[in-house]
Amino acid sequence: MRRAAISCVAVLLLCHALLASSLRPRQFVYVFANEHLSESSSASSAAGEGSEGTEGSDEWDEFGDSESLPDVDYDQGSWLPFLESPSLLDDPSSDAREVQYASGVRHLISAASSGDSSDMEAAAAEIEASASRGYPHAQSALGFLYGTGLMRAHSRSKSLLYHHFAAEGGNLQSKMVLAYNYLRQEVHEKALELYSELAEAAITSFLILEESPVIEHIRIHSGTEENQEDLRKSRGEADENFQITEYQALKGDSAAMYQIGLLYYYGLRGVKRDLTRALDWFSKAVEKQNPKAMELLGEMYARGAGVERNYTKAFRWLSLASKHKYYSAYNGLGYLYVKGYGVEKKNYTKAREYFEKAAENKVPGGFYNLGVLYLKGIGVKRNITKACKLLLIAAETGQPKAIYRVARLSHKGIGFKKDLHMATLLYKAVAERGPWGSLLRWALESYLKGDVGKSLLLYSRMAELGYEVAQSNAAWILDKFREQSICMGESGFCSDAERHTRAHSLWWQASEQGNEHAALLVGDAYYYGRITDINPEGTNRDFERAAEAYMHARSQSNAQAMFNLGYMHEHGQGLPLDLHLAKRYYDQALERDAAAAMPVKLALMSLWIRMNYADSFMVKVIDSLPELYPKLELWVEEVLMDEGNATILTLFACLLAVLYLRERQRRQAVPVAPHQPDIFLN
Repeated sequence: MRRAAISCVAVLLLCHALLASSLRPRQFVYVFANEHLSESSSASSAAGEGSEGTEGSDEWDEFGDSESLPDVDYDQGSWLPFLESPSLLDDPSSDAREVQYASGVRHLISAASSGDSSDMEAAAAEIEASASRGYPHAQSALGFLYGTGLMRAHSRSKSLLYHHFAAEGGNLQSKMVLAYNYLRQEVHEKALELYSELAEAAITSFLILEESPVIEHIRIHSGTEENQEDLRKSRGEADENFQITEYQALKGDSAAMYQIGLLYYYGLRGVKRDLTRALDWFSKAVEKQNPKAMELLGEMYARGAGVERNYTKAFRWLSLASKHKYYSAYNGLGYLYVKGYGVEKKNYTKAREYFEKAAENKVPGGFYNLGVLYLKGIGVKRNITKACKLLLIAAETGQPKAIYRVARLSHKGIGFKKDLHMATLLYKAVAERGPWGSLLRWALESYLKGDVGKSLLLYSRMAELGYEVAQSNAAWILDKFREQSICMGESGFCSDAERHTRAHSLWWQASEQGNEHAALLVGDAYYYGRITDINPEGTNRDFERAAEAYMHARSQSNAQAMFNLGYMHEHGQGLPLDLHLAKRYYDQALERDAAAAMPVKLALMSLWIRMNYADSFMVKVIDSLPELYPKLELWVEEVLMDEGNATILTLFACLLAVLYLRERQRRQAVPVAPHQPDIFLN
């Protein structure tokens, strides 16, 4: 976005590069704080007893006792089997519709990898045939094809129709799609209903004592460039750091043993989840008295994860970890006492004491479980207000069960002020931790292996489900690899218009969810007239919509957006001509990002010239620069940049101009009117 530099002659060539280089997308955070607590705790308690009867029960139902099931069992119709075992033969006894669907998805993924448009069309035909016979998971996939414009004419109405059919048939991915669309349309009641159901389904798939299996949201780009650092850390066993840690573990380092076990246990940093290997490394680490490994070994026995469930052994290892002052183990011991597992009998007093010890030592699970005790009145006098405060602390750490509890209470107005919109957002945060999010890992793995076509397909699928990181990653791939034949459109490879429209739509959705870089790109697209729904040739501009997008990025404290808004106020483009507001935005950009120092200084020089010499030749030159820019850019790249003197010459030229004009003003001794203070240069 080079417009920011037009304020002074050669500034045009530098400001955007200087400021944009510092941009980094930040996670959009929904703040839920103490002010959301209900003013009347007694009213909340009364409401809880009536409207949330299970919250008053003394039955501890936070964790199921059934054996752990693989993620696919929680997400029927998942694409994971076709990614994990692409050559797996179909069961001949299966439903014919299921066989046809499986074949279609398998060929769809294969065609995305090979870039074969004819195979992609054949895959789409198989999926449509299965969908026409009423198979819900095929209907979900067909909804994706229509929604993306993949081998089918893009049709939002047809996409939502098929997703509706699939959701009625129990497909949870389609329910995610519908919930996200209802949220975008601000139909909060329907969005809340679906997200609450999905969040509950996600909760059932979580681990017993810890958080859910970690689904890492890796952003493959940082601004306009590839995010090489995070990608390097996500290469699994091929990562140099993993190999170094593994070498240290093999040499007998207990901390390295625990670290390797942890990577296998949760499937972190691109390492494939392997409970057998995790158990092996934890067992080796505990031989060297590593308390962290003791705690997780106790969890594995309590859960039956990678080993036969044994609560006696679970209690033993958790007790040993607690004796080593590893406070997270207190939380596990509290759970065993409240359930009566591995101990003589249930003991709510001991459970509370252990949870309190965990909470005193800042263990998120301790805050959560203690909060549930007070919420339900288990072993303590029921106290809704105290429960809500404890749950909030746990939720702020990202503890998914705590977020879910806070969402439910906010949904029902128990302990918190009833807020359906906030409850919906919180349910969404939990729902996105569900097993259907595992496709993100496969999308990243495909990208790291150079299979960009498959990566784009999987990120596009997850983008439809409302995952912001997938939306921005898919959009970035479309923009970055525009010259390569990886984008499949309505018929064959994408046209430039199809690719650009799809990328813009994804950037827009990501910007709605707080991605400031996406909002900047959307603003630039409208400012420069790159949106095909304005003009296929990209010649018309929409300054008002550009300003709207920049305002959205500015709300995320983005310095570049503040600078752009200042420029638009300075020139009256899409916003009222207001030099004072322009200066305010320029100043805010500098406060937010020190890298904006030079662009802001030059912009303020331009404002000073515009204020004091409104009709001068200098202002006319500045305003004419957009038309001259292409020629100037070519000249600078071929002449100035080779010598590395662009920055020096730019500053020198602008400073000379300002010094000359200020000296001329001083000699003429023209007083500054009180209502027009010289506020631009200090």
